[in-house]
Amino acid sequence: MASEGVKSEMSNSRGGAEEGGTVAARSSVWESIRGCGISGMRIDKEELRRRILMPAYLRLAMSSAIRARDADAGAEAALKDGAEGRGGGPEVDEMPEAPMVVFVNSRSGGRHGPQLKLRLQELISEEQVFDLSVTQPPQFVRYGLTCLENLANLGDDCAKAVRENLRIMVAGGDGTVGWVLGSLGELFVQKREPVPPTGIIPLGTGNDLSRSFGWGGSFPFAWRSAVKRSLLKAVSNPIQHLDSWHVTIMMQETGLDLPYSLKPLQDYDLTQDVDIQRELPESVSCFGGIFYNYLSIGMDAQVAYGFHHLRNKKPYLAQGPISNKLIYAGYGCTQGWFFTPCMKTPGLRGLKNILALYIKKVNSKEWEKIPVPSSVRAIVLLNLDSYGGGRHPWGRPMPEYLEKRKFFEARADDGMLEIFGLKQGWHASFVMVELISAKHIAQAAAVKLELRGGQWNKAYMQMDGEPWKQSIEREQSTFVKIERVAFQSRMINGK
Repeated sequence: MASEGVKSEMSNSRGGAEEGGTVAARSSVWESIRGCGISGMRIDKEELRRRILMPAYLRLAMSSAIRARDADAGAEAALKDGAEGRGGGPEVDEMPEAPMVVFVNSRSGGRHGPQLKLRLQELISEEQVFDLSVTQPPQFVRYGLTCLENLANLGDDCAKAVRENLRIMVAGGDGTVGWVLGSLGELFVQKREPVPPTGIIPLGTGNDLSRSFGWGGSFPFAWRSAVKRSLLKAVSNPIQHLDSWHVTIMMQETGLDLPYSLKPLQDYDLTQDVDIQRELPESVSCFGGIFYNYLSIGMDAQVAYGFHHLRNKKPYLAQGPISNKLIYAGYGCTQGWFFTPCMKTPGLRGLKNILALYIKKVNSKEWEKIPVPSSVRAIVLLNLDSYGGGRHPWGRPMPEYLEKRKFFEARADDGMLEIFGLKQGWHASFVMVELISAKHIAQAAAVKLELRGGQWNKAYMQMDGEPWKQSIEREQSTFVKIERVAFQSRMINGK
């Protein structure tokens, strides 16, 4: 039975009960069927290769540069064999429309990862398909792309055209896609544009980035034909943009085991323009990272933390999306999300006791402190319109509600984060099956969080699916700042 608060939230969302849980439950199955390629269009393999295959001498030069970890070595090899390569057969008679490089996380997708890599190498070439366990995205950017740029600077018009028209496909989950996008983002920083746009072949569990840009939420049943269809879409489909967000965490020095996505930074004055009521720690550690989908704190992150530790200890239990979701559900029931142990003061369960929230609104330079609802046990800062495997916790608010709350329609490139709260597990369950929307808190162009000690000595956080246990001190605060990255990633629309 829904409470009055739940009823009021139902009125804020366009997606009521009639388009809720049933649609959510069917979505991934339908996406797999739709990805089978039943539209009747037959894709000729040789025609596809003609549109995406690089000239032999260029792909071999790029591969040599990456293997030698030396961009000049690849360029020298291309110059040495250039005459022979340019006349080496019909595959180089004309420039490809959209030369393509594919990154494959062969450890994703269960048994599909290695098979998919072989299929892609068959469709394109071995030199244009990179296994991420062998070649990492930063190495491709540093050596492979630099090799093409060096050749272009030497007057090679073919290399110049390949570099300018290059497109990237990523076969993996959201974490893999974020890794590639972050590496390509260095091209913006180094002013090495154009930055190649990126498409996705979903191999992960949630695949929210893939869903948000029309590439589907699961690996299709008829995957061999669907892969050809995905490559064809990546050739000419339009480009969209994606915001990314930089996170800085400043805390008292500690031996915290942070996720891979957070790296040590030099000291940073996180609170320079916020009225913080507590003194800063005498010795601090600073860490930074990027997220594309969400950052959260609270009970949802605790469930994810438990799942990840179980998967690391007993990997045989997590063999695919279905088993992963069952384990997630089990942790949700056992770690207090649904049945919270009794406390002397029930109010201590809420994040309000450890968290202060500050935001900057669009076109504002002033920080505003936002009250944290006492009932909220998880707060999510969401960038995409997809969360938790295709769910829409922000909902689709009516225009009248948006105007009343002074909100804007949410998009992945609007320069804002949607901040919402989840209460106890029953409320989160209704949100995740889209019977109701989450507890709307704010929309923000920048966010600052202050984590305080007191009755709690730790908090759980996660960033794009990577959870960690954040220690918090009774006397000292931990500060988190989230700001939009100055440039946007370029994404290929998969629809």
